[in-house]
Amino acid sequence: MRQDQFSSRHEGEWQALGAWLDQARKPRQPPAPGACADSEVPRRYRRVCQQLALARRRGYSPMLIERLGQLVERTHTILYRPPNPRWWRAVAFIASDFPAEVRAHWGWMLASALLFFVPLLAMLVAVQLQPDLAHSVFGIEELANIEQMYDPSRPDRIGRDSGTDLMMFGHYILNNISIGFRSFASGLLVGIGSIIVLVGNGVMIGSVAGHLTGIGYGGPFWRFVVGHSAPELLAIVISGGAGMRLGFALIAPGQFGRVASLLAAGRVGARLILGVFVMLLGAAFIEAFWSSVASFPDWLKFGSGALIWTVVLAWLALGGRGRVHAT
Repeated sequence: MRQDQFSSRHEGEWQALGAWLDQARKPRQPPAPGACADSEVPRRYRRVCQQLALARRRGYSPMLIERLGQLVERTHTILYRPPNPRWWRAVAFIASDFPAEVRAHWGWMLASALLFFVPLLAMLVAVQLQPDLAHSVFGIEELANIEQMYDPSRPDRIGRDSGTDLMMFGHYILNNISIGFRSFASGLLVGIGSIIVLVGNGVMIGSVAGHLTGIGYGGPFWRFVVGHSAPELLAIVISGGAGMRLGFALIAPGQFGRVASLLAAGRVGARLILGVFVMLLGAAFIEAFWSSVASFPDWLKFGSGALIWTVVLAWLALGGRGRVHAT
């Protein structure tokens, strides 16, 4: 068989394999036109190996032999390369897969954000206009303890009564993760549980912020919360959105049935909650070792808080851009 006949017969195979190899270099881009399916690659790899051997035996041109050799080498590298270490897959999930998953369910996240932030802001304003509203949310002793933690006269630590940074780090981890888990798991109550947790936390946080600001303790309070508020509050929103999606799977399971729909929502929720736990872990670290330090100047506290908000929002908005989401 002449070389031109050989090339024309197999050109389509080579182009399809080449398109797949180009796609493999950019896995988060949409599928390349004309690329072969993943399941076909081993068979096509064996065929191009045979074609390379034939080309060499028949003395075809060096350019054709080099082209086939490159196809064989590139495909072999991908098929037989060792898998990425687990730590690298974990980093890739947090950096790319998790924010892409959050954006893929933006409707639930928007609803969760409204349920959380609207009561928070409403109570922040209302308690300053009507201070007695704080007593409808907290008891007298609770408000007294809160005021003590944010007393402007305290020279050392703000936002907590006592305890070492390491001990408080553990306390914040347990507290934050429990809130995140409740926001998600309570979605099993047909989504109503997640709504209650979101609204309730928004009301409590807004009441604390409004009360302390109204009595003149706003300075220490805002210096304390500004550093860790971005990962903590947004994690609550994400877990609440995942919980409401879980509840909706029970109400409207669709054509696949209630069990299958619940399992699918549970798998998505598990991925989201894993990322939420990482966010809450970071928030606890900042809260324990940075937020409570009273000696840092305001420009540093609020400047770092603005930077953290910018980084977290940019990560959630841009991380994993171009990823093909599989529902």
